[in-house]
Amino acid sequence: MEQPKGVDWTVIILTCQYKNSVQAFQRELEIRQKREQISAGTLLLAVEDPETHVGSGGATLNALLVAAEHLSARAGFTVVTSDVLHSAWILILHMGRDFPFDDCGRAFTCLPVENPQAPVEALVCNLDCLLDIMTYRLGPGSPPGVWVCSTDMLLSVPPNPGITWDGFRGVRVIALPGSLSYALNHGVYLTDSQGLVLDIYYQGTEAEIQRCLRTDGRVPLVSGVVFFSVETAEHLLATHASPPLDACTYMGLDSGARPVQLSLFFDILLCMARNVSREDFLAGRPPEMGQVDSDIAGYLRGARVQLWKELRNQPLTMVYVPDGNYRYLASSASEFLHSLTLPGASRAQIVHSQVEEPQLLEAGSSVVSCLLEGPVHVGPGSVLQHCHLQGPIHIGAGCFLSGLSTAQSEALRGLELCDLVLQGHHLQLHGSLGHAFTLVGRLDSWKRQGTGTYLNMSWSEFFKKTGIRDWDLWDPDTPSSERCLLNARLFPVLHPLRALGPRDMLWMLHPQKDGGEALRVWRASWRLSWEQLQPCLDRTATLDARRDLFYHQALKKAQHVLEARQDLCLRPLIWTAVREGHPGPLLAMLDRVAAEAGDPGIAARALACVADVLGCMAEGQGGLRSGPAANPEWMRPFSFLECGDLVGGVEALAQERDKWLSRPALLVRAARHYEGAGQILIRQAVMTAQHFVSTEPVELPAPRQWVVAECPARVDFSGGWSDTPPIAYEFGGAVLGLAVQVDGRRPIGAKARRILEPELRLVVGPLQDEMTMKIVCQSLDDLQDYCQPHAPGALLKAAFICAGIVHVHSEVPLREQLLHTFRGGFELHTWSELPHGSGLGTSSILAGAALAALQRAAGRKVGTEALIHAVLHLEQVLTTGGGWQDQVSGLMPGIKVGRSRAQLPLKVEVEEITVPEDFVQKLNDHLLLVYTGKTRLARNLLQDVLRNWYARLPAVVQNAHSLVRQTEECAEAFRQGSLPLLGQYLTSYWEQKKLMAPGCEPLAVQRMMDVLAPYVHGQSLAGAGGGGFLYLLTKEPRQKEALEAVLAKAEGLGNYSVHLVEVDTQGLSLQLLGSEPST
Repeated sequence: MEQPKGVDWTVIILTCQYKNSVQAFQRELEIRQKREQISAGTLLLAVEDPETHVGSGGATLNALLVAAEHLSARAGFTVVTSDVLHSAWILILHMGRDFPFDDCGRAFTCLPVENPQAPVEALVCNLDCLLDIMTYRLGPGSPPGVWVCSTDMLLSVPPNPGITWDGFRGVRVIALPGSLSYALNHGVYLTDSQGLVLDIYYQGTEAEIQRCLRTDGRVPLVSGVVFFSVETAEHLLATHASPPLDACTYMGLDSGARPVQLSLFFDILLCMARNVSREDFLAGRPPEMGQVDSDIAGYLRGARVQLWKELRNQPLTMVYVPDGNYRYLASSASEFLHSLTLPGASRAQIVHSQVEEPQLLEAGSSVVSCLLEGPVHVGPGSVLQHCHLQGPIHIGAGCFLSGLSTAQSEALRGLELCDLVLQGHHLQLHGSLGHAFTLVGRLDSWKRQGTGTYLNMSWSEFFKKTGIRDWDLWDPDTPSSERCLLNARLFPVLHPLRALGPRDMLWMLHPQKDGGEALRVWRASWRLSWEQLQPCLDRTATLDARRDLFYHQALKKAQHVLEARQDLCLRPLIWTAVREGHPGPLLAMLDRVAAEAGDPGIAARALACVADVLGCMAEGQGGLRSGPAANPEWMRPFSFLECGDLVGGVEALAQERDKWLSRPALLVRAARHYEGAGQILIRQAVMTAQHFVSTEPVELPAPRQWVVAECPARVDFSGGWSDTPPIAYEFGGAVLGLAVQVDGRRPIGAKARRILEPELRLVVGPLQDEMTMKIVCQSLDDLQDYCQPHAPGALLKAAFICAGIVHVHSEVPLREQLLHTFRGGFELHTWSELPHGSGLGTSSILAGAALAALQRAAGRKVGTEALIHAVLHLEQVLTTGGGWQDQVSGLMPGIKVGRSRAQLPLKVEVEEITVPEDFVQKLNDHLLLVYTGKTRLARNLLQDVLRNWYARLPAVVQNAHSLVRQTEECAEAFRQGSLPLLGQYLTSYWEQKKLMAPGCEPLAVQRMMDVLAPYVHGQSLAGAGGGGFLYLLTKEPRQKEALEAVLAKAEGLGNYSVHLVEVDTQGLSLQLLGSEPST
C-alpha cells in the first residue's frame, strides 16, 4: 500500500525547559521547514515552559494556550477563543527533562540513520523520526484536534498502523507492545475489550501488569503519544483561567500565581480512566512528584478537582499498534549505547562521517557526524558523535564521546578509554562563552537514590584513588542520603590562570602520574555539578558547532566523491547547504576540486555541481536552467578553459560568478554559463576521439567530378543515451541500432567536388527544392560562425574545417589556402528527405556523409570506423555535442552494437549482429515508422540529461546500468530472431528513455501510442524522444494500411503519417560521378 498523505499541520509547538534555549529550538524547527519536512504554511513555535518543573501536563496546557492565542490573533480576534481549534491540526512536542548524553535533550539526540535517497543531506535526530511518524503514520486521517508527543523515547511505527477515526470523540492514546519485565519500570494501560481505558499503572505490581496482558503475550506501554479531540481540547483549554491550574500557564505565572506541577498521563488523562474513582484521583499524585508536604498536596488536590470537573466525562480510548516498537531513552549509559549500536553487527556503523582508517573501527561501534583523521581506534559497543579527532587515539569498548574537537585530541593520546562517557559542552557563564568537559563512567547511576558510583567505582574508592574529598564535592550540610552524581561539583568550568580541557577530568583515571599537580589545578578551578551545568549550557552554540562539523565532514565526503569518481548524488548536500546558508564553503571546495583535477571529467562534474548550487540559490525563480551561455562577460574564463588552463579558467569563473549572485535571474544565467564551461571540458574529452581518425591518400578526382555519399537513416533499439558524452567515457556505453531505408529510399546524402574558383560553395537541401539554401564563402570571415549550430551552413563549414581542407585560424587567406593545396575551391551539397527533428539520427549521419564526400573529393580515403570518430570530433567543433550512436547505426550496414569503454581517449567499437536466415525480411514486414508531426527539441533534453548525470541522481545512474545491460540482452534476442521478445525490449527501452529524459513524451504522442498498443509487440519514439518518428514492431506483418485506418479513427493526433521501413544492408555508399556545370 502507498504511504498515506501526511498531515498538513496548522501549528507545531516544541516545549522546552530553559528560556535561553527557545531561540535555538525555534531555529531548528524553521530549518526543518526549509528542508520541507514541515509544510511551508505551518506556524512554528518554540515555547518555554512557565516553570522549569511544570510537568508534562502543565507544559501541554501552556502550549495549547499559546497555540490558541496565536491562532486567535491570526484569525483577527482580540481575545483567545477556542473556536480556532475547530479547523486546526496542532502538534505539541515535549522536550522533557535534561538528558545526560545530549546537551540539547533527547529530541536532538542524533541517531545512526542515513538515507541516501533522502532529498536533503542532514543529520537525523530523534525529533526528525518522531515528526515523520506523527506526520505520515499516526496522524493521517485524524480529525482536527491536538496531538501531543513526548520526545524522550525511540519509536517505530509501521507505515499503515490501521487507525480508524469513525465516530471518534474524547481522547485517544497510542500504545505500543512491551514485555512484562520492561513494564515493571514503565507505564501501562488497562483497557476493556472495546479499547476504553480503565486505568493507567506506573511501575505497577506484577499482578496489575498481568491484568493488562494482551493475547499476543505483550502489554500496552504508555508511549507518550496522545490525541485530544477539539471538544476535549476546548475543555482542557478552559482550565487555564481557573486557579490553581492557571499557574500551569505563562498567563497565570505572569499574574503572580503559585506554580503547580502537573502530569499529562497521571493527572490529565488519569481522571478520564473509567475505573478511577473521584476519591482516589483527588488523593493521589503523579509518580514524578515524589514525596511532598501537605501544603503542596492540598494545592495539587485543588488542581485535580478542576481537571475532574472539566474532563471526567470525556471518553479515553486506546489504540494498540502491535507491530510498533517503543524504548524510553533512559539515563543509563549502557542502555543508551545499546540503543545506538548494533551489538551483533559485522562491522561498524559510519553515518555522516569521514573516517580515514575505517578498518580501526571494530564491529558493533557507531560513528555519527565525525571527522576522524589518522589512526583512531574505536572498540565494540562504543559511540562517537560530533567529534573531530586526530589520531593516534585508542578508544576501547563501552565508551561514549561527544563534542570533542582536534584541540582535545592531544589529551586523549596515550590513554585507552574503556566504559567511559567523555563530553565537551558549550557554556555561557555570566555572558561569556566557554567550554567544559565532563567525564563519567558507563555504569554510574544518575538516580538520586541508592548507592552512588563515579567512574564505575564507589565514591570511597574514588576518593582513595584521586585524593579528592567529599567536601570538595558537596557542602558539609548536604545529608549523606542526598549526595549523588547529579549534585557533585566535579566539573571544572573556569580556572584563574589557564584554559581548561579534557585533561582536567582525565587525570582522575591515572592520578598518580603527576605528583598531585592535576588535583591542585582541579581544586583551584571553579567547578559545577551536573545539575548546575544545565542552565549554563549554550544550546545555540552547541547546535551551531554540530552543524559546522557536519558541513566540514560533508565537504570532505563530497570532495572524495568527486575525486574518486563515485556514483553518489551530491544534490541533497547542495540543497541543504544552500537552504541553511552554507553555500560559500561548498562553492570554494568545488572550485578547488575543479582547478586541481587532472581529469577533465572530474573538473566538468565539479563545474556542473557549481551550476547546481547557483540554480538552488535561485530558489526556483529566475527562469529555466537550460538556456544560452555566450554572454561576453564570461568569454575570458571560457578562453582559459579553451586553451587548457584549468586553474586560470576556474579562478576566472569564480571571479565572474561573484558579480552574478545578487538576484535569481542572474544566478540562473550564471548557472547556464557554468554548464557551458563544463561543455568545453566535455568537448576536449571527446576530441580525444581524433586519435582514431586516419585517412589514406587516393587519386584526386578531376575538377567538377562529383563524389556522392548516400546513407540510410537509423533506428535505435536499445542503449541510447549511454553513448552520450560524458556518460560514454565515464560509465561506458552500448547501443544497438539498425540502418534503415524509409519508404524504400536512403534519405540522407551529400556530394562534393572540386571547382576552379578558390571559394567554397555550400548548398543545403535538394537542388529541386525551393527551400534550398546556397552560401558562398570567399574569406575566412565567412566561416567564423562554424561553431554556431543555427548559423546558415554551420555543419558544412565545420566539415571543411574538420576535414583539414581549411585552417580557419590561419593567417593565410582562404583563397591562398585553397589555391596552394587544391588549385581551386570546393562545392558541397547536403540533403535529407526526413523532417527536422526526426529522431532518426539525421544530423550526425549527414555530417558523416559530408565528411566522407569531402575527404574523397580532396583525394583522401577514410574508413567507416575512422569516420565515426571524425563525426564525434565535428559535432564538438560545431558545439552541438551528442553521442556516437547515430553515425554508428547510419554509416554501417545492418544490425549492430556499438560500444565505448569508460576511459579516454574515447574509442567506439562496433560488432555486427548475425541474425537467423530470413529474419531481416521478417523484421521488415513487421517494422513501421509513424511520423508524429511533433518536432523534438533534443538540445534541451540533452542539457537536462547531462545535468542529471553530473548530479548522479540515483535513478539516472541505475538507468544507465539498465540501458547497457539491456543492449546485450536485446542483441541476444536479435540472434534468436524473436519478435515478441524484441517488442518487450522496445517497450522497456521507451520507459528507460522517459526516465532518462522526463518530458520526452508529448501528450499527443502518448495518445497515439495508446491507440496503437493493441496492435504492436512494442514501440518507442526514435532517438531522444520529444517528437519525431515513432517506430513499432507490429504483431501482424505488412500493417501500414491497417494502422493508418486505426489512427484515422482516433481524434486529436495531429498531422501524422505512416511510413514503410526496412533494414539497409549497405550503409554508407560512396561513388564518383561525371562532371556537371557549377550551380
